[in-house]
Amino acid sequence: MRVVFAGTPEFAQVALARLHAAGFEIPLVLTQPDRPAGRGMKLQASPVKQFALDHGISVAQPRSLRLDGKYPDDAAAAQQALLDARPDVMVVAAYGLILPQWTLDLPRLGCLNIHASLLPRWRGAAPIHRAIEAGDTETGITIMQMDAGLDTGDMMLAERLPIAPTDDNGSLHDKLAELGGRLIVEALQRSALLRTPQPAEGVSYAAKIDKAEAPLDWREPAALLERRIRAFQPAPGASALLEGTAIKLWRASVLPHQDRPPGTVLAASADGVDVATGQGVLRLHRLQKAGGKPLEVAEFLRGFDVQPGQQFAPRDSA
Repeated sequence: MRVVFAGTPEFAQVALARLHAAGFEIPLVLTQPDRPAGRGMKLQASPVKQFALDHGISVAQPRSLRLDGKYPDDAAAAQQALLDARPDVMVVAAYGLILPQWTLDLPRLGCLNIHASLLPRWRGAAPIHRAIEAGDTETGITIMQMDAGLDTGDMMLAERLPIAPTDDNGSLHDKLAELGGRLIVEALQRSALLRTPQPAEGVSYAAKIDKAEAPLDWREPAALLERRIRAFQPAPGASALLEGTAIKLWRASVLPHQDRPPGTVLAASADGVDVATGQGVLRLHRLQKAGGKPLEVAEFLRGFDVQPGQQFAPRDSA
């Protein structure tokens, strides 16, 4: 079976590596154009591109696949590359570009998407972040036959995965990436897969994470803020402003009871920095000053004086 692969970040690279190891013929990889990264802002290949180059797989990096869009020459070149690749199927994982209808129709078996949720819950761009933020106790991978809608296609294969109370976006991402790689290989190796339409009930949308969401709103409940800290790690990272200093928050826990204004520091010790919220207390265990490195609270307090009664700035100021 000839498999064209479309993906960009590490989540997709895991699936590509699994397909390659399983012996599928991969004549072409589509991935996003190189982006500037690091201190020097040098152009950097995506994890998918790097894997493809390391294994002698042809790569195309169109800025768009719309033949009538802003980059028609890119789209036309990608179309020709796909035609030359003669794919039986295209596998898509966190690619980052919308696939127009001509792309969906080109492979003999269509396009299969590796989606990091149990559809129809958390359609959209950030299903891992939003599942943690919402307090879901489980998530999973759905292998879906793509159509023109936003994650609305028929389901081909799915498997559940529990969300541990300590999971953050990074740890859950890695678990789901491995599961997605295993399931797409299983899906392509099966002689036949039943296509199940998604139920009309239970639809939710995982909106793309915006950096503006990073500052915590201390008026919200501590339980929600703790989940948001985990959901936003490692990026974009939850943050707060104390005495004019921006602080990134890496790990926290929830304590009951408080009768102080939200954002008030209640205690600061090796056990944690306790902050009043709209409901309960958020105990901060791991923190990072701008330009510094993440530190456990005892070490953080040796270099940054935090006193009870200090006030974290409101969200609009952070």
